[in-house]
Amino acid sequence: MADSVLIVDDDESVLTMLYKVIRSAGMEAKTVSGGEQALELVREHPFDLILLDVNLRGMDGFQVIHELRGRGIKIPIIIVSGRKEDYDTLYGLDIGADDYITKPFNPVVLAAKVKALIRRSRGNLTGGNAVISAGPFQYNTSTLRFYKNGQEIVLSSRENAMMKLFLDNVNRIFPKDMLYELIWGETIVDENAIMVYINRLRQKIEEDPSNPKFIQTVRGLGYRFVV
Repeated sequence: MADSVLIVDDDESVLTMLYKVIRSAGMEAKTVSGGEQALELVREHPFDLILLDVNLRGMDGFQVIHELRGRGIKIPIIIVSGRKEDYDTLYGLDIGADDYITKPFNPVVLAAKVKALIRRSRGNLTGGNAVISAGPFQYNTSTLRFYKNGQEIVLSSRENAMMKLFLDNVNRIFPKDMLYELIWGETIVDENAIMVYINRLRQKIEEDPSNPKFIQTVRGLGYRFVV
């Protein structure tokens, strides 16, 4: 069954765009324009994630989060907002949102974050160690430890984040700017930073880093992880 996402925004053009982003990523989507409608739908349908605007008429996005978390509902929530103040970001995360993305945003990046958050939430809900496996590699999402053929490979924090992203998206091509935004949380400012971390990972996981088998360069596009 496809993952199901509830989209809450009072701007019709944004609703339409987000709906297309989610559907094009192979997920089901339901759209509403108000906080009260969102709460009613959550009572009736099991959603895997909520994309939520803050500036809603009537009940705002922060109030929706308060209500959901107050009920003990743990559906992952990504705030998608035009507000860029640090206070709003911190407040949203503090009251129970799982991520905060400001408009305008990269649709591909948003879809990748939605999928990753849904997978992560399911891993957390199992109550045990969630292990991602791909080829000779294993990644324990509880301990954040990475293994090849059962042998641990020690990674830095950004190497860890990049390897987790690759394991979650085997065979997917990631442009450099998308990698930078997902790993560094901002738009690309220095392509050399991506190359440095790619080379470090290759040194750690490849048999022959000069002729990589797993982390491949796709000329003119970016990088792809294959197993």
